[in-house]
Amino acid sequence: MPRWKPLPAELHPHIRHLIVRLRRLKDRGALGTRQLAAKTGYSAKSWQRYLNGRALPPREAVEAMARIGGEDPTRLLALHEMAAERWAEGRAAPDALADRAPATPEPTTSRLSYGRYPRVLVAAGGVALVLSVSIALLLALQLAEARAQLAHARTDTVAAPSTVTESLVPTVYSCRLQESDGRWYAGLSRTTSTILAYTHVGPEVAEAQCLLRRAGVSPGDVDGVFGPKTQRSVEHIQEREGLVADGVIGPHTWKALREADPR
Repeated sequence: MPRWKPLPAELHPHIRHLIVRLRRLKDRGALGTRQLAAKTGYSAKSWQRYLNGRALPPREAVEAMARIGGEDPTRLLALHEMAAERWAEGRAAPDALADRAPATPEPTTSRLSYGRYPRVLVAAGGVALVLSVSIALLLALQLAEARAQLAHARTDTVAAPSTVTESLVPTVYSCRLQESDGRWYAGLSRTTSTILAYTHVGPEVAEAQCLLRRAGVSPGDVDGVFGPKTQRSVEHIQEREGLVADGVIGPHTWKALREADPR
C-alpha cells in the first residue's frame, strides 16, 4: 500500500472526503496510476493530480473508479456533487476533456495580438476579485447566522458558558436527551443527513456533541464548534461502529450516534 502524501490544507472537507474514498478504492484494488489509466480512460498524470488534491476528478472518473472497486457508485457520486460545489467556489473547474488518455496536443497559434493579453489578464483579475468578495460575503453571512442561533439558544437554556475562542462569541448549549422510535435526540437538531466536518459551527454540531457524550465518547465542551476534540471523538465512534473513520459526520454516522448504546 503506498504512503500517500498529505492533502493540501486548504481543501474543503467535502473535497478531502471524496479524495480519501478514492485513495482507499485504489489501495483496495492494488492498482497503479497506469492501470487506472488503462481501465478508466483518464491518463496516469490526471489520476496523480486527482488523488493528490490538485484537481477535481470528473464525474465519469469517479463512477469508473467505483465500478473498478466493486462499490455502488451512488454514494461516491453524491460526494462528488458536494465536492464539485465547493471546488467551484474557490477554484476554476478542471477541463475533463483535456484529461482523457491518450491526449492529442492541440495546435497552437501565434496570430493573437499582443494587445489582447493585458485585457485577458484584467478580465481574469476581475473574475478572481468577484469570487473572493462573494466567498467572503458568504462566510460572513454564515458566521452571522451561527451567532444569531447561539444567542437564541442562550435565551432558552441555562448552562455554564463553554470555551470561548478568538473567532466566536461565547456559546451555551445544554443536552436535553430524549428517545423517540428507538433514536436519541438532544433537543438541538433532528437532522439525520446534514454533513458536518472540521471547522463547522452551529446547533447541529452541538447535537452531535451531545450524542457523542451519551455514547460514552467525550468531545469536550458542548459548544457547537467542530474542533479537534470533536473530530477525534467522531473518528472513535466510527471505528467502534465499523464505519469509515474519516471524522466527517454524514447519514451513516448520524444513524450510529442516534442508535448507539452507551459504553
